[in-house]
Amino acid sequence: MAETSLLQGLIDSLRILPGVGPKSAQRMAFHILERDREGALRLAEVLQEAVTRIGHCKRCRTFTEHELCRLCTNPARQPSQLCVVETPADVVAIEQAAVYKGLYYVLHGSLSPLDGIGPENIGLDALEARLDEKEVNEIILATNTTVEGEVTAHYISEMAHERGIKTTRIAHGVPVGGELEYVDSGTLTHAFEGRKDY
Repeated sequence: MAETSLLQGLIDSLRILPGVGPKSAQRMAFHILERDREGALRLAEVLQEAVTRIGHCKRCRTFTEHELCRLCTNPARQPSQLCVVETPADVVAIEQAAVYKGLYYVLHGSLSPLDGIGPENIGLDALEARLDEKEVNEIILATNTTVEGEVTAHYISEMAHERGIKTTRIAHGVPVGGELEYVDSGTLTHAFEGRKDY
């Protein structure tokens, strides 16, 4: 069957999603066109609005449609604890475990000199400025246990130690090479309770 250029454009557009190959994209496109055009129109509206309106929190860099996210503006959170994570998905995973009551800092990546990703590319300059405000007295490193995540954790721990800030690293149960967004709540609870000095 020869596809129209518009249909092929839809299939190709769906392939930007992680884990979606050509066959999955084709199945999604056919499903949308055959069974749920109304849902597709709603998806298009919401997607356009989200891409236009969602930005980064000025304080922690997670996704939000406001200047500051709901966690940074929550007076019940402990501003003296700062959990450093790689992605907004990591914040969601930790919040679902409901064991941490401090604030966050989202890097949106990790140090990777081979890929040309240095401290300025993941907001470590802004993190350094935040640490200089002297509000934080403990940093909890919750970067992934990949080589890049470990290098990033070490770099941040050096920044914290220079300022006399206690640094801990989550441990126990988070698998080596694993990513936080795929770890269950019970494992994350155990990891936070068993964190150690770094």
